Formats: sequence, C-alpha cells, structure tokens
Amino acid sequence: MDATTIPENAKSGPDAGGRRVHSQIPDDKAMLRAAAELTRDINKARPEIYWPDMLISASVGYGALAGAILFETPWMAWVSAIVAVFALYRALLFIHEISHLHRDALPGFRTAWNLIVGIPMLTPSLMYDSPHRIHHKRTQYGTVEDPEYMPLALMKPWSLPIFVLVAALAPIGLLIRWGVLAPLGLIIPPLRKVAWERFSTLAINPEFRRRPAEEKERNWFLFQQVGASVWAIFLMTTPFWLGWQPLLIAAGITAAVAVFNQLRTLVAHLWENDGEAMTVTAQYLDSVNVPRFLAGIWAPVGLRYHALHHLMPSLPYHSLHEAHKRISTHLGAGSTFDQASHPGMWPLVGRIARSTMGRRA
Repeated sequence: MDATTIPENAKSGPDAGGRRVHSQIPDDKAMLRAAAELTRDINKARPEIYWPDMLISASVGYGALAGAILFETPWMAWVSAIVAVFALYRALLFIHEISHLHRDALPGFRTAWNLIVGIPMLTPSLMYDSPHRIHHKRTQYGTVEDPEYMPLALMKPWSLPIFVLVAALAPIGLLIRWGVLAPLGLIIPPLRKVAWERFSTLAINPEFRRRPAEEKERNWFLFQQVGASVWAIFLMTTPFWLGWQPLLIAAGITAAVAVFNQLRTLVAHLWENDGEAMTVTAQYLDSVNVPRFLAGIWAPVGLRYHALHHLMPSLPYHSLHEAHKRISTHLGAGSTFDQASHPGMWPLVGRIARSTMGRRA
C-alpha cells in the first residue's frame, strides 16, 4: 500500500443520506505505522513546558479575574474579564492532558493543578480523568457507552444552539453539585449514588452512567470531592459578606469559559457516527485537526490537533504540532491523514449545521 495515497478500502461509500459510514472504514495501517515511528523521540511530557504554561495561565487568569471584580472603570473591567476568560480557559484545559499523563510522569502536577485550577473552578480532575479514557477506547468511542459523544450531526437543527448555550449554566450546576448535593449525599446514600452516576462527569451523553470508583482511586477522588465541596460552600457564603457582585462576575467569566469550551467541543469531531464501534482510522476521520496557528486561541493546549490526538492519545500537547508536520510531510497531500485537516471553526460549524438540516433516510 502506497503510504501517500488513501487506501481503497478506506473510501467507504456513503449511506442513503449521502454521508460516509465511519463504522465501515478499515484501519489505514500505513498511517498508523508512520504515526508511531515518526513520533518516538517526542513522546515524553516535558516538565519545563507543562509547569510554566499551567502556572502562568492560572496566575494571569486569576489576576485578570480580580481586575474584573475590582476595577471601577468599565472598559478596564471588561478587558480584564476577556483576559480572564482566555487565560482560565487555557489553564482549565490542562485537565485533558492530566487524563492522558502516565502516573509517573510530571510528579506533583495532578495535585498542583487540582489545588490551583481544578478545585477553585469546581472542576476537579475526577470529573474528566477516568471517563475520558472511555472516549479513547476503540470499542466504545462513538457508542452509547461513550460519555463524550453524541451524533450531533444527525440530530435536529435546534440541538446545536442548545448544546452550546446550556454550558452557560455550568457555574450554577457546579455550585449545586459540590455545594449542595455533595454534603447532602453524606446523609442520603441514594442521593450520593445518583450524584456520582449522573453529575460527577463532564459528559455530553445524557445516557452515560458512571460506574463506582475503583478502590485505588477512592482516596484521591475523596480529596478532590472534599476540596470542591468546601470551596463551593465558601463561595455560596460570599454574597452575605462581600455582596453579590464578586460572585456574579466570577460566575459570568466561568460561564464564558464553559461556552467557549462547548463551542470548541462542537468542532472537535464531525459527530457522524450512529453508535457502531469504529476502527482507530475511523475515529481519526471522525475527528478534527485545524493546523492553522490562530486555532490555538480557541483550541489551546494542543486541542487544535484533536484528530491526531485520537491517533496518538499519549503524545503530549507540546509535541502535536511537530508530529503533525512530520506525518503530513511523510504521507503527503491526499492521504488518509490529510483528510482530517479542516480550515477553521466556522466552516466546521456550518458543516454540522447543514448536516442537521439534511433529510434522513
């Protein structure tokens, strides 16, 4: 098989609605082999990149958040709020890297991130870590068992704006989850079970139910739950002695971060799978790379190479650009690898929107 051309068996025909049936796409072994061989020397997480990036993002974000609350001049407050959104958004997205880091890589990074970002933003890594790995399992990606997948491109047109805008309710939902349900769950076991199964995962699939934590994870998860609960209760008391403005501004910035992330999630995949198990190549082609530099603003921490990430989940974010360049050069234009590259966010949104308006067979 010529590694610079798309294998004939990867060109599965469209269904009656004109879309490619991803579950019928076999693996492009030349692409998988090239990806593994060309990235062996760049597959280790570098602490000199991870630590400064996370710490600076969080420091800038919290400083700008303080400015948005304290500045009395409106334009200064708004500029601070915008800076806070982008900086905290970047800091928060390290939760994705944490879910893929080897347990022995970057000692202390998970704990530090949870103390500095995860718990203060009421999104401890337990909400993403274990469930996200299900999203990368070959037999579960795109199925009903995947917490991070819905066939959005096959749904009704109104599902897209609801999908994005519901994220604006995240601050309220997180306060309730950790400030109300968590303490009540201590005395009401059935509520604790429901809260764990339904409201402890950053999931978009409403059918997903989280399984009980493994024994080796329980103490680590308990630490995060207690921290998030104590912080949420503290935040809920602030209107009584600081007034409502600080909490409302912080909630507004957090809501903007959540909406921004939901919009990025909307274009991270093509969302065209109808529930069947898929090969690694099919998962890659149902995912999205946006190689343009500016895409790093709305898809930071390597997430503009989301398809490549699904091809090489353990590759650290700082290596994805180099990996994409190497593999693209090796396989060439028109290859299977090249098919996952897209020009930007809005063309992708338009593609998914058009798909929701198409007729179903």
